[in-house]
Amino acid sequence: MLKPNQILFLKQTKKNIIGLIICVTLFLSGFFIHGNTGLYINLSGFLIIFGGTLGATFLSYNMERIEILFKVLKTAYCTKTKSPNEIVRLLVDLSIKRRVKGVLSLQEDENEITIAFLRQAIGLLVDGYSKEQIKESLGAEMYFFRMRRDETRRVLQTMADVAPSFGLVGSVVGLIGMLAGAGDSEVVMATVPIALTSTLYGIVFANFIFLPFASNIRERTVKELFLQKMITDGILAIHDELHPRMLERKLKSFLTPSARHGRLVSFQNIKKKIDFNNLESNV
Repeated sequence: MLKPNQILFLKQTKKNIIGLIICVTLFLSGFFIHGNTGLYINLSGFLIIFGGTLGATFLSYNMERIEILFKVLKTAYCTKTKSPNEIVRLLVDLSIKRRVKGVLSLQEDENEITIAFLRQAIGLLVDGYSKEQIKESLGAEMYFFRMRRDETRRVLQTMADVAPSFGLVGSVVGLIGMLAGAGDSEVVMATVPIALTSTLYGIVFANFIFLPFASNIRERTVKELFLQKMITDGILAIHDELHPRMLERKLKSFLTPSARHGRLVSFQNIKKKIDFNNLESNV
């Protein structure tokens, strides 16, 4: 059975897909409205754009970076990040557990939590590092995470930059062929589509594929850095043994008022639950 957050993610994804289909349909209808769609299909122009853009990318970046790009895109479009409210709940639960059972009890959560950054933060806390060391380590992780994402996004930016240029290359190729066969109408009719469609393909690839992918990676990176900042502040507050109620207020200050929904379970109820679980495990 799906969880509420998974259902919400599926609904949001469905809306995005429906919106994309509508926009693509409107976009393509501009090509098909005059009937002869074959005018916009040219294999030579497509090969010049596709081959030239990929060749320039391979010359600019190593294969490992390109493989990372595909992995990041797969994660960006197929994996849902935790909502800020979920992060608040996790951190408050950890704070209460630390106050009730001690810091070493958080080692159990370190193995169960799926968020890599939070697992690392809990590990630093359990291992007894100082507040300054935890802050420095998590800050370095955030910095290099952003740097890696920016490097990956630059691959798409490079592809968006060179695609229109190779469209001009295709246009030049078509014009050269047209001038070479100036006295032959068949040669002219065969080369003119290369000159025009190459530029068209270059612009479409750059603005409809590469730049939107790059923007999605940037948006995903900003969101993940925001969550990592929340986790860092939360872990440092847990290190200082800040009261769970104050921790909740501190973390919810990151959110807009409309996003601050849900109430924290009372300290007494969670303590009873933990004590009950301990009793069951000892039986």
